[in-house]
Amino acid sequence: MAERMAHPMEATNLADILERVLDKGIVIAGDIQIRIADIELLTIKIRLMIASVDKAMEMGINWWQQDSFLSSKAQEAEGEKRIRELEAEVERLKSEA
Repeated sequence: MAERMAHPMEATNLADILERVLDKGIVIAGDIQIRIADIELLTIKIRLMIASVDKAMEMGINWWQQDSFLSSKAQEAEGEKRIRELEAEVERLKSEA
């Protein structure tokens, strides 16, 4: 099986396309509905956005910063919140005793 060498022009075009998509962003949206006799049984809404982190933040999208699985700052905040909750619970139990 012969490997095809990538032409430098093709690589440049692909890089340009990728740069443009990440810079401007692209949105793909669609809905899937399952109906029987005009009764809607299921609706699935699909939304896909591809953009750079900078572009997403410029648009106000930053959900990954609050996700404790993706952000160490969010993990720390979640841990601190849990500690405050436990301290409040300890104080409540002390006051009941």
